Amino acid sequence: MNGCYTTKSRHSALDHRWPFITEPVILTQQGNSGSSPLSTLNSTPINDFNWGRALFQTELSIVDRKRLIALCRTAVANFNAGDWQTLGAHTGQMNIITGHERLLRSLSFNDPDYPGNAHAVMFKLVEIDTANLSVIADYIASIYGEDGESISTAAGRSRSIIFTPSVFEAPEGGVEADLIAVMTPFAPQFEAVFDAIRNAALAAGFRTLRAKDIWQHSAVIQDVFSLIFKAHIVVCDFTGKNPNVFYEAGIAHTLGKHVVPITQSAADIPFDLQHHRYQSYLNNAEGRSDLQSALSVRFRSLRLSR
Repeated sequence: MNGCYTTKSRHSALDHRWPFITEPVILTQQGNSGSSPLSTLNSTPINDFNWGRALFQTELSIVDRKRLIALCRTAVANFNAGDWQTLGAHTGQMNIITGHERLLRSLSFNDPDYPGNAHAVMFKLVEIDTANLSVIADYIASIYGEDGESISTAAGRSRSIIFTPSVFEAPEGGVEADLIAVMTPFAPQFEAVFDAIRNAALAAGFRTLRAKDIWQHSAVIQDVFSLIFKAHIVVCDFTGKNPNVFYEAGIAHTLGKHVVPITQSAADIPFDLQHHRYQSYLNNAEGRSDLQSALSVRFRSLRLSR
């Protein structure tokens, strides 16, 4: 029969599996001269394509494959019919969108198979042309923001960016809304200061941690980064112009954290940070009590922004 398409596979019951995890499938066209493999998916009329048995053999790196899955999730959570059609126009594959018998229908009726249909269509767009991965990412970023996990806690006033650390590893999990990371010099005279910070945090409904209180990695700086990554607030004591604290404050600012600077001397605040408000204190009983009261108020105000 002319125009008849058949599939060959090691397994026959693949209809309910997602297209990008099926076993290898060979699509052939049967004609008078016998069967011959189709060279590309584009050679198959969209209405004749068996979506339930399609295999997406896109040669993507693990990073790009994870990125595509993340984009699929964003599409499932946010796309309407117009978004899908616009994406079809951007990729030059409108027939993929309108030709899928279930995508727009399952979206319209909020059917449980919609996520699978959305993933199938998205992967097919990239299977046809891997350059479509960037097209999809750019479109989603322009409408719904960058595809990526936000771990910032301070309200941003500029565009968002996505970056991948090369020196650190991003820890598992996200921001812990009740966590305050405390960055102070490692010296005995700061133990009483930490007690004041901890008491202020408890009064405001937070818990506190220092890098010295955890040991999850062989490199201390990885524990520091992980702690800042997970924290809602980061307290930095600039007393003594400690270079480690400056470095940690830079990480916290870059990750978009609420940074609360404190110091025993205004002269210890570097010029580049003097435009940030800070809390000064005296390292005696009365001074630490005042610090605790001031920080408790500040923490409560930041708790409301969670």
